[in-house]
Amino acid sequence: MALKVLFVGGTGIISSACADLAVRRGVDLTVLNRGGTSSKRPLPEGVHQLTADVRDSAAVREALRGREFDVAVDFVAFTPEHVAADVETFRGRVGQYWFVSSASAYQKPVGHLPVTESTPLANPFWGYSRDKIACEELLTRAYREEGFPAAVVRPSHTYDRTSVPTTDGGWTVVERMRRGAPVVVHGDGTSLWVLTHHTDFAAGFVPLLGEPAVTGEAVHITSDEALTWDAVHRALARAAGVDDPHLVHVPSEAIAREDPERGASLLGDKAHSVLFDNTKLKRLVPGFAAVTTFSAGAREIVEHHDAHPELRRADPEAEARHDRLAARWG
Repeated sequence: MALKVLFVGGTGIISSACADLAVRRGVDLTVLNRGGTSSKRPLPEGVHQLTADVRDSAAVREALRGREFDVAVDFVAFTPEHVAADVETFRGRVGQYWFVSSASAYQKPVGHLPVTESTPLANPFWGYSRDKIACEELLTRAYREEGFPAAVVRPSHTYDRTSVPTTDGGWTVVERMRRGAPVVVHGDGTSLWVLTHHTDFAAGFVPLLGEPAVTGEAVHITSDEALTWDAVHRALARAAGVDDPHLVHVPSEAIAREDPERGASLLGDKAHSVLFDNTKLKRLVPGFAAVTTFSAGAREIVEHHDAHPELRRADPEAEARHDRLAARWG
């Protein structure tokens, strides 16, 4: 009998790849979201779709009335309130519940490398990460005190062809490199970063659905490829036909002063070198390997944007920030 799985979400960067792979592997997949279609990431054929505002607990319970699932995965839970509502909704209704946390929850500054699942969770810089930690703590209590079948997955920076993994401006950075304008890179450009293609994440995650050995556990899923931030930008530049981009290095603290909102995610995540030990995942999913290098991913991103001119929009605010910081530090 096919595994019955519910995805809350389903058209995001991570969830879309998981939905596609799950269906191809014979999972009986239901997706709960606000309805409509996603032009970026449409649901695969064969998915059952339920419509409700996921922040309206009563509407969610009504949509799920009479339904039970082997596994539920919430891709759009970000606060303890969201997770507390899930525990109420899914208690006694699912055999396993997955919370999608974040590798940004790991200790910052990083105490030691590589990062493992036992690395402490502590992030004094970024509220997003602290909320994810609080969600995990709530689920740990629910598992210990009442046996709620929770499991936690921690993605790192995961991307697809629609997203441009830079620290400020997305596609704006590619446009600036193409016209020879300066592009700000935090620090001295040598801190290490891990980028994971969404299909590689799905290849690690979908086999874990319903796996009893991981209930009550946490596991991260990342690529084993680590690149400097200069190398990330140069890979995007090469994909865009630029041999020598004009990169300007600016202290992370200075960038944070210029834009405190972006600075929180920079100081709380991207400014720190990371390497991840995926031993636990590879034990749970024998044969797993992330196969998409970022050089290949960068070509995919640029080709997709070049084929869709409507996506090649520069962000005026990001343009201005790059210009101001480059003028000051270049």
